[in-house]
Amino acid sequence: MLGFETHFGPHAGFILGAYAFTGLVMGGLVLNAIRDRRAQERALEDLQRRDRP
Repeated sequence: MLGFETHFGPHAGFILGAYAFTGLVMGGLVLNAIRDRRAQERALEDLQRRDRP
């Protein structure tokens, strides 16, 4: 079995670390977008409830 260094060269640790970090950042952005959407939907429902007579 070939090691990571054989596939990525001497910078294997940096490359894999960069991919891992990018994955974490992208996951955080997705979770933040989901959380923000839910907050916006709650705020809209609250405004719509206030507007009703």
